[in-house]
Amino acid sequence: MSRPQARDVVVTGIGLVSCAGEGIETHLNAFASHAPPRTDAETFAPYPVHPVAPVSLDAQIPKKSDQRQMEAWQRLGVYAAGLALDSAGVKEDAGFKSALPLVVAAGGGERDYAVDGAILTGLRGTNDPGAFLNERLLNDLRPTLFLAQLSNLLAGNISIVHGVTGASRTFMGEESSGVDALRIGHARIASGQVDTMMVGGSYNAERPDVMVVHEMGGYLLKTAYRPVFERGAEGTGGFVLGSAAAFLVLEAAEHAAARGARALARLMPVANDRVARTPGSVSASLTRLIGEAGIERPDVVLSGATGLADLAAEEIAGLDAALPGARIRATGDMIGHPMEVAAPFGAALAAALCAAGSAAEVAVTSVGHRRGEGVIRVVRI
Repeated sequence: MSRPQARDVVVTGIGLVSCAGEGIETHLNAFASHAPPRTDAETFAPYPVHPVAPVSLDAQIPKKSDQRQMEAWQRLGVYAAGLALDSAGVKEDAGFKSALPLVVAAGGGERDYAVDGAILTGLRGTNDPGAFLNERLLNDLRPTLFLAQLSNLLAGNISIVHGVTGASRTFMGEESSGVDALRIGHARIASGQVDTMMVGGSYNAERPDVMVVHEMGGYLLKTAYRPVFERGAEGTGGFVLGSAAAFLVLEAAEHAAARGARALARLMPVANDRVARTPGSVSASLTRLIGEAGIERPDVVLSGATGLADLAAEEIAGLDAALPGARIRATGDMIGHPMEVAAPFGAALAAALCAAGSAAEVAVTSVGHRRGEGVIRVVRI
């Protein structure tokens, strides 16, 4: 028995928030301007960061009580999800939202820095560090702090605030989780398992703990901001973290047509890989994935390159081998590196470029700073 033909998957809604601002037009303008992104070089010196532009949370999260119980990364994600629902024209459609599944790419929650500091100070003067640590963790950490650290709280808050009550899944795994969220979202719609899906993630880069974590691995840029592919001259380069959120509403093409929705772009099957990081492995992986995705002559390649010089060089080598002469733009030059959000942001911007008539086909790449590669193809309707 023959398999049913895969359905076309289209993007009908886009929600974007970053250092560039919010919304589709703002990010298209940022893409066109080539201007350096908004950068804070002082707060976490010597590490620059791209802070999110101010947004009016009340526009998408009307209850102050909801805003207060969320951490910053959750507020950003809920806000961007609301923008995506608005863009798709379903913000007030309770029936659509009740059947809308959700796939979120997210990391862990944020720390209580005052408690962390008190514990570290106390450990220096105790004769029984183990007992002291257990006591402090039991008595000092609020239950709400622990709950707020759960990665699936973003999906829960989107459900609470926006009434998106279909099944939800949360993927963890740094940059790869954003690629997989798109891959699973596309595959479920294309196979006929569901008609709709909202996919995306959010990241708050303005946190001392993430600076410590990534600096321990030697991943952060320690000089003034420079474009992503120009960071290798003084050593290994590094990434500049950026606060951002991106969500896409995906639909089967016939479902979108039936409700009279405008399809912004078509999302093709997502190709992903996870090679052992040896010299040349990333470039070979990208070359193979580009072939699997069926990409031949894109108008632009939106690279999610982190800014680590060795990986950037391998990515360029892979792109040159598979797509010689391709125009390449690093999304990090617009919004910084937003970890889990890198791939959803690239796909959303690609769809926006197609919808605006600026491109007929866009390739999006993602090379994780430690593991995971992905290629996403987006084409004009």
